[in-house]
Amino acid sequence: MSLTAEQQEIKDEFIKVRGTWSDTWETILTLDPSFMKAYLDFSAVPWRKTHLDPKTKEFVYIAVDSAATHLYTPGIRQHIRAALELGATKEEIMEVLELTATLGIHAMNIGVPILVEVLVEKGLRTGPAELNEYQERLKAKFTKTRGYWHAFWDEMLELDPELFDAYTEFSSVPWRTGTLSPKLKEFMYIAFDTAATHLYVKGLKLHIENAIGYGATVGEILEIMEIASVLGIHAVTTAAPILAEEVAQLEREQRS
Repeated sequence: MSLTAEQQEIKDEFIKVRGTWSDTWETILTLDPSFMKAYLDFSAVPWRKTHLDPKTKEFVYIAVDSAATHLYTPGIRQHIRAALELGATKEEIMEVLELTATLGIHAMNIGVPILVEVLVEKGLRTGPAELNEYQERLKAKFTKTRGYWHAFWDEMLELDPELFDAYTEFSSVPWRTGTLSPKLKEFMYIAFDTAATHLYVKGLKLHIENAIGYGATVGEILEIMEIASVLGIHAVTTAAPILAEEVAQLEREQRS
């Protein structure tokens, strides 16, 4: 189907601003050009600013799309390709994925305090226990490698030091051998913590604090949030092609 002049104008602007196009966008454009234009204006906001360089923007998209709470495969592929074309190395992109893989620990960050709360309510706990030598060593190791300590690690370290030890090793790999700066590492944590599919408030606040400590600006942090804010479009990019297929199938059946 040929595009109207209005649709072609939207397509040309999208390619100019976002640097990409696909059959999915073509389908959405055909189904509802006014919505496509509105999405273009929405998603273009961080691309019309210059707080983050284009490669870092693509890293943010990768973190948001590859997070365990989202796993949007078409976006992962699109933004990995875009990052590579912008000069990213496979080591940098792998590091983004490694940082994003730490999201799962939030099961403990949220669950352990609730466990402690229940234990206190049932009279099974009166207060925190003193850390032993092993636990103190783990705390020092985490602080040295990761560059911070936060109170939400205290109870996990006390009650489950074995897991905390293993998590310290797991989460520290990109901090020991990675190529991204500490500020960019913190940006990846901000990206998936602020995303609508996760919204981990404690972690988001912590990593904003850490990023600012590494020199991040308000503009940079806002651009990360702006990029994460367009995640909802995946309802349309996933479902609109199905809608188009089903409409076409129904029309064929009605003609036969």
